[in-house]
Amino acid sequence: MFDGFTHQQIKTKETTINLVQGGHGYPILLLHGYPETHACWHRVAPVLAERFTVVCPDLRGYGDSAKPRSDPEHLAYSKRVMAQDQVEVMQSLGFEEFAVVGHDRGGRVAHRMALDHAEKVTKLALLDIVPTRWVFANVDKEIATAAFNWFFLIQEDELPERLIGAEPSFYLQWILDHWSGTKGRVAKEAMTEYQRCFDVQAIHAISEEYRASGTIDLVHDEADQDHKISCPTLVLWSASSMWATYDVLEIWRESAEYVQGAALDCGHFLPEEDPNGTTAELIRFLS
Repeated sequence: MFDGFTHQQIKTKETTINLVQGGHGYPILLLHGYPETHACWHRVAPVLAERFTVVCPDLRGYGDSAKPRSDPEHLAYSKRVMAQDQVEVMQSLGFEEFAVVGHDRGGRVAHRMALDHAEKVTKLALLDIVPTRWVFANVDKEIATAAFNWFFLIQEDELPERLIGAEPSFYLQWILDHWSGTKGRVAKEAMTEYQRCFDVQAIHAISEEYRASGTIDLVHDEADQDHKISCPTLVLWSASSMWATYDVLEIWRESAEYVQGAALDCGHFLPEEDPNGTTAELIRFLS
């Protein structure tokens, strides 16, 4: 995977971020989702690298990035702090402004980045998410069932860590199979990476990231409820996901000034299940 890309570990003020970088041209930051790593972009990044400089990091707590100690407020895994990590990474690479593409949890980091660092994010693409604040305000049976992990992983006293840790490979495989449009769409080499990285430290760090979403992230989002994303925004979502039953673009128009988007005929993991469609939409938007 990622032939021709270079691998780096970059120290930020608070942590160390693992990444691969390739290509030439305008810089594009690709942020992965749960329960994945930067490997989720292995079918998209090489094509984008023909036109752009592509940076694919592991978020803090995921993959081979560091897993800092958390705190009672879960601030260490807030989207604000995670976005700051990636801004520092891009600055270290020499990029003062750039486009950002975020899938799933990476999309939530990207959303916060576009609010906190509007002068740096020139374009924003969000894959298969709606705003965190909207989700918690509109929970119903369908959302609670499909997004059960939102409510499971926020439980305290290591409940998710202990239960997932008892059968980590089964849990990981179950998530990837059941959230895909068709089982087995995740490439074997990517699955090997996900399993390698899904260890005790990662399971705890990821649980802390979800706990932050249900606590400190909501505080930050509430404070910014009248502050919209100002850059052009592309939203792509799965035609078979729970979000497809809602007016996704209308939801995002409450949070962003300039929104366009479309549904793709695949499951939740757009970059892996429909890399051609995802890449084509991104090239059209980013060019």
